[in-house]
Amino acid sequence: MKPVRIVIKGAGEMASGIAHRLYMANLTDICMTEIEKPLAVRRKVAFCEAVYEGSMEVEGVAAELARSLPDIEHVWGRKRIAVVVDPEWEIVARLKPDVVVDAIMAKRNTGTRREEAPLVIGVGPGFVAPEDVHVVVESNRGHDLGRTIYEGEAEPYTAMPGLKAGYTKERVLRAPHPGMVRSVKSIGEAVRKGEIVTYVDGTPVPAAIGGVVRGLIRDIHVGHSEKIGDIEPTGVRSHCFTVSEKARAIAGGVLEAIMHHVNREDRAG
Repeated sequence: MKPVRIVIKGAGEMASGIAHRLYMANLTDICMTEIEKPLAVRRKVAFCEAVYEGSMEVEGVAAELARSLPDIEHVWGRKRIAVVVDPEWEIVARLKPDVVVDAIMAKRNTGTRREEAPLVIGVGPGFVAPEDVHVVVESNRGHDLGRTIYEGEAEPYTAMPGLKAGYTKERVLRAPHPGMVRSVKSIGEAVRKGEIVTYVDGTPVPAAIGGVVRGLIRDIHVGHSEKIGDIEPTGVRSHCFTVSEKARAIAGGVLEAIMHHVNREDRAG
């Protein structure tokens, strides 16, 4: 199979799960776009951390910050995923990828068009196939998670975190008001119910349940009610540092859509 150039919009948790699975399927020419100050909560499994640190590794797959088109090629030559700060997705027109995946998870289409590449995939609600994109991948937990949709759209956003060990919204820490985050716990650290995990401008944000800190946003300015943390109620520490089952399922749908497209082209050729 000929090399496939892929641009993934976003480099947060779900986008990184997609990138990881594609890379492990030997689709290694991947460029991910990000904003200047990413707001990932599950930072230990998010390639967007390369924006701050210069590089990031998730389950043995490495990503590196790139600042130009030649830089991207050099990163690919080192068998790494390229991450670029490009909130306007200008790299799409310059790189001319074979595949574009919108994995920003904005719950709406923020401007992705099917004309951007021979195959354009939209993850989650906000996209309609084949009008906006060629394929939509379902992102809601449940029977259809990861399903590829060639006509229609994904289920509406529910705003309800997935059920884990009997908990849903209790797992999530949110900012009580706008302000600067200052964390006193670290990802992977055990926490008891009621124990303070972080502060927002001096206001304590306690854990509603016990477990381990699965995700925690960087010490950065956040908006009101923004997700700033995530508790793993099972207490399994390794879950804090590995790709989630949801991200893997979504990534499977993206991989299926790409292989369907590539193999159809090969047969036509």
